[in-house]
Amino acid sequence: MGYALGKTLSPILTIAAILDVISKRNTGNLIHHSDQGLQYCSNDYIKILKDDHIEISMSDKANPYDNAKIESFFRTLKVGEVYMFEYETFNDVADRITYFIEERP
Repeated sequence: MGYALGKTLSPILTIAAILDVISKRNTGNLIHHSDQGLQYCSNDYIKILKDDHIEISMSDKANPYDNAKIESFFRTLKVGEVYMFEYETFNDVADRITYFIEERP
């Protein structure tokens, strides 16, 4: 799993996340599934996936059921972390999200 944190949703953020994945694992036979958000459709993002031989899969428009696992993850993240705390700074958010993803039991 790879992730990146930012204050806006942009292709730069998703590129950072996929480069995180690529740096951590062998991407042979990997399928990248996402919704059809603009950040996932950017030419630069798609080029990175294709250059690393990562198969691209996208859900139908407005159909969260095609990507149920990640939708479930984000619900768990929101309920188990985001809604539980009041963050004062972006660094607080980054620290807590990193803890939630990488360290919590």
